[in-house]
Amino acid sequence: MAARRGRTYSPRRMAKHTLVLIPGDGIGPEVTTAARRVMEAAGLSADWVELPAGATAVEQGHDNVLPQRTLAAIQAHKVALKGPVSTPIGKGFQSVNVQLRKKLNLYAAVRPVANVPGVKTRFDNVDIVVVRENTEGLYSGIENEVTPGVVTSLKVATEKACERISRYAFRYATRRGRKKITVFHKANIMKLSDGLFLTAARKIAEEEYPNIQYEEMIIDAGCMKLVQDPTRFDVLLMENLYGDLISDLCAGLVGGLGVVPGSNIGDDASVFEAVHGSAPDIAGKGVANPLAVLMSGVMMLQHIHEDAVAQRVQAAYREVLAEGKTLTRDLGGTAGTDQFADAVIAKLR
Repeated sequence: MAARRGRTYSPRRMAKHTLVLIPGDGIGPEVTTAARRVMEAAGLSADWVELPAGATAVEQGHDNVLPQRTLAAIQAHKVALKGPVSTPIGKGFQSVNVQLRKKLNLYAAVRPVANVPGVKTRFDNVDIVVVRENTEGLYSGIENEVTPGVVTSLKVATEKACERISRYAFRYATRRGRKKITVFHKANIMKLSDGLFLTAARKIAEEEYPNIQYEEMIIDAGCMKLVQDPTRFDVLLMENLYGDLISDLCAGLVGGLGVVPGSNIGDDASVFEAVHGSAPDIAGKGVANPLAVLMSGVMMLQHIHEDAVAQRVQAAYREVLAEGKTLTRDLGGTAGTDQFADAVIAKLR
C-alpha cells in the first residue's frame, strides 16, 4: 500500500481525535487523502468522519451542497479538514463556504502567507497573517432592487463582531509572538461602518494588548505598500470584503493559492481548508498538488494541540520543497500527488 512507503514516525500515541473530513469536489478527494496519509505517518491518531459537501453532495442526492448530517458532524466534533468544493451554477445553491461561516459562526478567517522553500517569487522573507472578519460587511448578502435598473447592497457592521475579530487578532498575535497589527480600512469614505471597525480595534489595542504595535492604513495605500515591500507587514486585520481580496493578493506574493493554507475559526467549531479551486480539468489524473491541504492540516494540528506532529509535517514538506527533486507540475516538477506525499513521508523524523 502507498501509505506504507517511506519512513513513518512512531511516537508515543496521544489521545485519539475525531475529525471530520470533507474531501470536496474535483481534485479534493485526491489531495485530502494525500494530506491525511502524511499526517497519520507523522503520528496523528484520529478517527475520520468522512462526509460530502459541494457538487458531490448534490450528485449523491442531497438537496443542499451542505447536507445537514455534514453540518451536524462538524458541530459535534468541532474540527473539520475540507478540500476544495464547487457550487453548481444556476441552481440557486448558496456556497458551502458561506453556509459554513454563517451556520457555525466561523467569524475569523485566518490566512498565513509566507515564502516556502523552492518557490521563487519577486519577494523574499514574506511572513504575513491576514485576519479577516468572516460574517458581516457587504458579504451579509442583503441586496434590494429599488427600482428597475437600480440596486442597493447593504454593508453591515456591528460593534460585537468588530470587537470580536479585533480581540481574536490581538490574541492570535500574542500567542504566536507577532509584533504588529495593521488595520486596513476605508474609514475616510465609509465613516460609520469602517469607522466602527477602527473604534473597536483601537479599543482592544489600547485597553487589552499594549504589547502589540498597532497601526492603521487606508486600504488603497496599503495595497500599494504591500506590492512595494510586503516585509513591512506582520498581521493584517480587516473586514470581510477587504480580507477576501487582500488574502489572495498576499498569496500571489509567495506563489499563489497552491502554497498557502486557510482556516475559518469560531468559538465552537473550526474548519481548515485549501483555498484553491477544485480544478475539475485535472481531477482523477493524480497530478494535483496536495501542499495547500497539507499546510491547512498543519494549522489544524496546531489547533488540536498536536504541535509535535505539526512540526514534523512542516519540516518534512519544507525539506522536499527545498530539495526540489519531487515537485508537482504547478511547482515545475513532474511528480504526481501520491509521489509528493510519499516524498514528504520519507522525510519525517
